[in-house]
Amino acid sequence: MALLQILRPTLPILIGASIMLTLSMGLRQSLGIFMQPLTQDIRISISDFTLAIAVQNLAWGFLQPLAGALTVRYGFRAIMVAGALLYVAGLALMAGANGFLSVMIGGGVLIGTSLACTAAAIAMSVAARAVPASVRSTVLGLVSGAGSLGALLSAPIGQMLNEGYGWRIGLAGFVVLSLLMIPAAWYAGRVDKIPLPKPADDEIGGTSAGVATKIAFSNASFVVMTGAYFVCGMQLVFLTTHLPSYLAICGMDPMLSAQTLGMIGGFNVLGSILFGWAGERWNKLALLGGIYIFRSIALAWYFTLPPTPATTLLFGAIMGFLWMGVGPLVAGAVAEMFGLKWQAMIQGLAFMSHQVGSFLGAFGGGVLYDALGSYTMAWRIGVALGLAGGIIQVAFALIRPSGPPQMQTA
Repeated sequence: MALLQILRPTLPILIGASIMLTLSMGLRQSLGIFMQPLTQDIRISISDFTLAIAVQNLAWGFLQPLAGALTVRYGFRAIMVAGALLYVAGLALMAGANGFLSVMIGGGVLIGTSLACTAAAIAMSVAARAVPASVRSTVLGLVSGAGSLGALLSAPIGQMLNEGYGWRIGLAGFVVLSLLMIPAAWYAGRVDKIPLPKPADDEIGGTSAGVATKIAFSNASFVVMTGAYFVCGMQLVFLTTHLPSYLAICGMDPMLSAQTLGMIGGFNVLGSILFGWAGERWNKLALLGGIYIFRSIALAWYFTLPPTPATTLLFGAIMGFLWMGVGPLVAGAVAEMFGLKWQAMIQGLAFMSHQVGSFLGAFGGGVLYDALGSYTMAWRIGVALGLAGGIIQVAFALIRPSGPPQMQTA
């Protein structure tokens, strides 16, 4: 009740940010449902489709710092609404695709650019600015959790439309859902009216974007977190892109992939809330490393065994619990280290590494499958890198806890 009283004045902002996040993430996470029918219908290869998804992730990652910097100049509302419109356009272009170019531009470039303006880094920055520091980590977990519900909605809808009417109608349904992002972004944009708190002496609010970037990359804790974030992106996008194809190859019911993606979305909520709460009490960066380690163990367990409906749904639940929990931890760590003014940009700098990993998870998984005829090598690489990244992250966080930026480097 006390938390609700604190949040009541900013609830429209938080709800708008959550809806925008849940749709932008849920729809993109469900695009793998259409990979098999789309590629067979318009006669492009699996690696062509995954290249478009890989370009989406690169565009998202490399434009994320720019989108974050532009919010400082133009405000969050303008950037988020523009991103929502790009999302609608990208899905519409995919729904009408007759060849590789339309899939690449729509699903790759336009949706990737949109995600830089509407997904986790921007939504988390909106939420962080809207609430007091005393409840920030918990609220980031709640927004991240609410943002995880999109897969519960979009994956089953997309699969039902795909099976009943074809992949084009399935994507048209996604276009309709994406229209809701526009008013959500508008309401979340009310955060522009909330003034930033006066920067503390150890924050970088009064610096330029270039100086803020230099300070961020001179912080060893930030650099290690950014490197480990690479593995996070590689594992997650490999799953969202290739799990439906893997299950189809194994002869499983096509609806199982949608159910599993929905399971991931549902347990995302629990994991996000728990890790947001935990981030107020324990070392955020050590918790991040723990997520990467346990996620890698789950991947090894699942792909070592022949898939069944029960093990697949259990795997989805485990991965979902360990999925978006990284969001509040990364956002909270960046806010603690560098303050709020440049949070979206600095978080975007870390996210670039995540998205390079995402590129390799999507495209590399497709290339390895086309070359070897199975996903065995791809998941083994993901497990090995995940364990290494998680162990390094935990060790560094415990040996050298993160501190405020060194302003004398500016």
